[in-house]
Amino acid sequence: MIAAGVKVWVATTPVDMRKSFDALASIVENFLQCDPHGGHLFVFRNKGGYLAKILWHDREGWTIYYRRLDHGLFHFPDNGTTAVEISREALLDLLSGRPVRKS
Repeated sequence: MIAAGVKVWVATTPVDMRKSFDALASIVENFLQCDPHGGHLFVFRNKGGYLAKILWHDREGWTIYYRRLDHGLFHFPDNGTTAVEISREALLDLLSGRPVRKS
């Protein structure tokens, strides 16, 4: 469950899935212009669209959630910017391979 007040940001540009905590945090800070330590979720996908990672920092450290779909691709939203904020419900759609509903 995602706590109230936690925002979900989806990066619209694919990233190299070999990247881990520090490299993804650097992308959040330098390209998405967000504070990676702010307690929000940052969602990334690979170029092929079948892998996704979520980066999250709480008060104690980093967490990465890594997901691969058995069939199909992730349907990441794109509004022409580097990141799109989506709802917690839309994140569930995204991680299930369904198109993200408008928030």
